[in-house]
Amino acid sequence: MRSNFSRRLWLCLVTREILRQPFQHQLTKVEYMTSESELLTAIAKEYWEAFLANEPLNATSLGDRRYDDKLPDKSQAGIGRIEQQYERFLERAKQLSADRLTPENALTRTALLVELESQLSYIRCHLEEWVVDPLDGPQIEFQNLESYQPVRTPTEARAMVKRWEAMAPYFNTHTLNLQRGISKGRVAIRAAVENVIDETQSLLAKPDQEWPLLRPLIVNHSDWRVEERKEFESGLKKAVRNHVRPALASYVQFLGSNLLPRSRDENLPGICHIPGGTESYRRLIRVHTSLGLTPEELHETGLMEVGRINSEMEALGAKVLGTRSRKEVLERLRNDSSLYFATRDEVAKKAEDALARAKAAISKWFGRLPKTDCVVVRMGEHEEEHSTIAYYRPLAADGSRPGQYYINTSHPETRPRYEAEALAYHESIPGHHLQIAIAAELEGLPEFRRYNGVTAFIEGWGLYTERLADEMGLYSSDLDRIGVLSYDAWRACRLVVDTGMHAKQWTRDQAIDYMIENTALAKNNIVNEVDRYITWPGQALAYKTGQLEILRLREEAKRKLGSAFNIREFHNAVLSNGAIPLEALRRTVAEYCNGKV
Repeated sequence: MRSNFSRRLWLCLVTREILRQPFQHQLTKVEYMTSESELLTAIAKEYWEAFLANEPLNATSLGDRRYDDKLPDKSQAGIGRIEQQYERFLERAKQLSADRLTPENALTRTALLVELESQLSYIRCHLEEWVVDPLDGPQIEFQNLESYQPVRTPTEARAMVKRWEAMAPYFNTHTLNLQRGISKGRVAIRAAVENVIDETQSLLAKPDQEWPLLRPLIVNHSDWRVEERKEFESGLKKAVRNHVRPALASYVQFLGSNLLPRSRDENLPGICHIPGGTESYRRLIRVHTSLGLTPEELHETGLMEVGRINSEMEALGAKVLGTRSRKEVLERLRNDSSLYFATRDEVAKKAEDALARAKAAISKWFGRLPKTDCVVVRMGEHEEEHSTIAYYRPLAADGSRPGQYYINTSHPETRPRYEAEALAYHESIPGHHLQIAIAAELEGLPEFRRYNGVTAFIEGWGLYTERLADEMGLYSSDLDRIGVLSYDAWRACRLVVDTGMHAKQWTRDQAIDYMIENTALAKNNIVNEVDRYITWPGQALAYKTGQLEILRLREEAKRKLGSAFNIREFHNAVLSNGAIPLEALRRTVAEYCNGKV
């Protein structure tokens, strides 16, 4: 049997000869499509292997343990190597003709082109030169590693020690990148730097044994030899003591002494205030939405959506709280302590109850269901202070870890009860877990379509399901439906404030004030959210963009199909191809409708 490399080489030679001598090679259409499709399959496979090698933390998270000893290479040379590698994949994919592919493979080619173009656009924004991230920077991300890198064998133990040791050179590279950014006038805002300093100093104030990085030592590996257990314990402790702790200390010193004095004023939070930032923002809009939208278009859409949702809030406020005044409604929602949790356990219990109800209801609304379970997990102390309200961590591809709905239980008195159900349905079922688990379990698709995808599809689906959950009868009361409107307004506000800061030169306070006036979110959550938009330009635009597209396609399908419209079949059509670009989703739904007419 030919090796994979030999087969790829043979396919390239055959294709080249066909192009040179088209009249001498009388291949049938099926044979030609087979050759073209095999070339596409080879490119997609090679790209995915390269992606896993370039993003070793993603590989570990998915259950691919080949790169457990490595961290991403964020050096200039490493980033340049990856850029050249992805350019070659893109050029090869472009050379394939969609007309010579099966419909399924034509969709794969489209998805691969968008994926590679997005990867290259992201690289060319050079965010590593200025982003200091309180939400997901290395001071947080590395502490979370142990939660998805289980140690079951001595080999995995040795890999973990090497990865922990690699954190020191990673921080050195991160610092060099930020120093290069300083020399170019590309720096983070002061609030972001202060928050990361606070997080890092809080970590350094704790003894090593309290760090999550040493939590793997709690596991009793009684089946290992004594010397293997001792080697792992000694190696991991030395890695933290001799490598990670000194690196964090140097990093926080650099932030305080070098970067903080040069950080941007909070009145200049947008990427538009960074050299090359305006062009980078347009790239990032395309990366996260997969559409050629302008900041102006997105801003106007946000304003219209905020106005529409505010009208709904006033009507529901009259029914539930006895007033149509939006100002009075928001004040009541923010200031009535009875509407907030009292304990961390209450926050977690509400999430668990909502997830259980959703699990019981989904079969009536979805023909395809995930096989993998989803569970609620409380965020760790090291990340919760400056983190968002919640997030979803996908399942491991090898089945070793279910989907996980991470909930922030800190300061429960600031966590509204009325928003908890909408949050749970977005992050777990029928939101992120259902969509992402289904994609991962699709057979016959290339891996990049199963495990990666367009942000606007993923987050748009999550937002779409918040209102879908009401159709499913999942909300406990009208008060919880007010939470749905608050969350919808929150995502509409994102279109306004993200473009406001990054394209219209809004200040940080201006963004915070706008969200206070138009959502019921607590101020501490709003501040963390606005700082997230500053740190991740363009990502917040994906939610509303994707939701509005899915809603539009659903209405179009209902109009075309009339009484033949079936919600389970529509959801199957949307979810059966992975998180594809929105333009491809339009074609997919159109084909579904045409096949039903």
